[in-house]
Amino acid sequence: QVQLVESGGGLVQTGGSLRLSCAASGNIALIDSMGWYRQAPGKQRELVATITRRTGSTNYEDSVKGRFTISRDNAKNTVYLQMNSLKSEDTAVYYCNARTIPWQNFWGEGTLVTVSS
Repeated sequence: QVQLVESGGGLVQTGGSLRLSCAASGNIALIDSMGWYRQAPGKQRELVATITRRTGSTNYEDSVKGRFTISRDNAKNTVYLQMNSLKSEDTAVYYCNARTIPWQNFWGEGTLVTVSS
């Protein structure tokens, strides 16, 4: 089992910045990658960014490339999402995800990001 706790969400104006954090605990050694997904009202959950635990290889959804940066601190078992130049369409609940080997998905409870114009 892996437990994930997100923090850092909140209200920000268009063009502003926020940094989300996700702290993992439990069977950390099984984690292969971690990432952030988001779900806006009335929409399906979508991938935002992922990062592999061992190599730090990253992957981003097209709409956030150049604005968001995912990073990790393996010593703290924490993943971050730095979000810059925020837009109203970034408003969503952001969920932390961990994928393990053997394959399992674990989710945090989510943190709300609201971007106001």
